[in-house]
Formats: sequence, structure tokens, C-alpha cells
Amino acid sequence: MSATDRTDMMLSCANCGKGEENSIKLKKCSACLSVKYCSAECQKAHRPQHKKACKQRAIQLHDEKLFKEIEREDCPICMLPLPHEPNTSSFQSCCGKTVCAGCDYEMRMSSSEEGKLCPFCRMPRPGSHEEEIERTEKLMDKGNGDAFYHRAGYYSRGVMGMPDHQKSNELLLKAGELGCAYAYYNLGQSYNNGTGVEVDNNKAIYYWELAAAKGGDIMGRNNLGCVEGNSGNHHRAMKHFIISAKAGEKKSLDNVKIGFMKGVVTKEVNANTLRAYQKSLDEMKSDAREKAAALNMNRTFYS
Repeated sequence: MSATDRTDMMLSCANCGKGEENSIKLKKCSACLSVKYCSAECQKAHRPQHKKACKQRAIQLHDEKLFKEIEREDCPICMLPLPHEPNTSSFQSCCGKTVCAGCDYEMRMSSSEEGKLCPFCRMPRPGSHEEEIERTEKLMDKGNGDAFYHRAGYYSRGVMGMPDHQKSNELLLKAGELGCAYAYYNLGQSYNNGTGVEVDNNKAIYYWELAAAKGGDIMGRNNLGCVEGNSGNHHRAMKHFIISAKAGEKKSLDNVKIGFMKGVVTKEVNANTLRAYQKSLDEMKSDAREKAAALNMNRTFYS
């Protein structure tokens, strides 16, 4: 169906032909968004002839969202793209900002009083886990998704008590709903590994897709590529791997190279992906980040 045909079908009920000019409020088909109906009865009556086209269009819309490349978030201090690896950024529980490990390192290493204060809200660093939790809860009350994600980590690691993976997963779900892509990725990992929940591969894929489509999470996307590859869908797998490799995911780059050797990826695409991967790494690199990595900083959330 062409775009023109879809536009025409949006002006009147796909079943009876009545239009909004007759003071009838039409509602879109929630699956394909390509046709409208004046009533539930018309939608049900039209279902047999619309079912196939609806399914095809729904898949197309799903893939358009899933394979869309999303620009990475920058560190608000150095303005370089935030790395995606775990423990390469620091959450500020006072104001909810996230900074890269390099900027966090420079603040901690500073001998001035300024280095002991949050550069955004000017509050001092929390002095204990209790104070950190209190601050995080205030941010959670304000609907900060990163705060829910941060708190989920406390339950997962057993800070202030025994690990509670079920509670952690509940918080990860809330964090994802509030826009934290890493939370959806980790929730997918929970269902993949059976951490606090029963193993459910379909739910793992579902949450990895949300992480990739809504937040550009490249680790979840790499997992999706592996799932597609293991299912024999090699071209879809390579689409995932190429996107995540361009954003700096080494595992995905290695898989693109394998795709090239097996003839699934062209020489040009392989070379372009390698160049984009290197460019992404260069954009995320800084002396401060390298110093932080060299020290293998255990960035606790209190002084």
C-alpha cells in the first residue's frame, strides 16, 4: 500500500466509508496506524480483509523504531559522549545528573573545596549509604528514572542487606518506563539468566528491544543480534551488529567481521563500520577517562 493510499484510508472509516465530515470521530487501528474506524463494530467487520495488511504494516513500523540509530547522550561536564560500559559513569544522587568517570575522577582528585561539591547543585557528596539512599528516594519521588535504576543496583548488590533481585527487577521496570534504557537492558538480562524471575527468552528479547529502540542501548542491541543470528536471521542480525558497532560496541564489531568473512556483509559495509567504530571510540576518549580506567576506580557513592 502506498503512502497516498494510506492517507486516503485515514480520512474515512475503512469499513463503511463514513468520514469525519459527518461529525463522526474516527479512531486509528492501534496495530498498524494506517486505517481508521468509526466504531468497534466496523473494525471487527473489516478485520478479515485487513488482517494481513495490518500485520505487515505493524511489523514494518516495529522495525522502523527498532533499527533507528539514536544519538548517544553526552556527559554534561566535558560534553563528550558517555561510554556504555558498566562503571564508566557516576550518578549524582543530589540532583540526578550523570557524569562520566573522567569528570568524576577529576572532581575526586581535586584538592580544592570545589571538588567536594556537586558541580550542578553545589551540594557536598553524601557521607554514607544512608544519606545516599535518602537522596535517591527524593529523586524517585520526583519520577527520576536514573534514580530508580540506581536504587535497583542497591537491591541487586545487597547494599545495606541481603540481595533482593525481585525488588531490583521491579525498580528496573519502573526505571525503564521513566526512560532509562540501561534499566530495560538489565531487566532483559534478568529474564535471560533467571535472576529474580523465571527464565523467559521472549521477555528478555522484549526488554532488549525496548532498551535499543527507546534509549539506543547498544549492549541490548548486540544481544538482539546474537538472538537473530542463532535463529538463522543473519541479515537482521547484522543490522543490529552494525548499529551497535558504529556506537562503539566491540563485540558487535567482531560479529560484523564474521559476517564479512561469511559473505553476509559486503567489504564496503565492513570498512565503513570499522571506521565508524573507531570514530566513536575517539569521540569518547579523554585523558581523564583513561586515568580513571587505569586506576580501576571503585566509585562508591559516598566519600
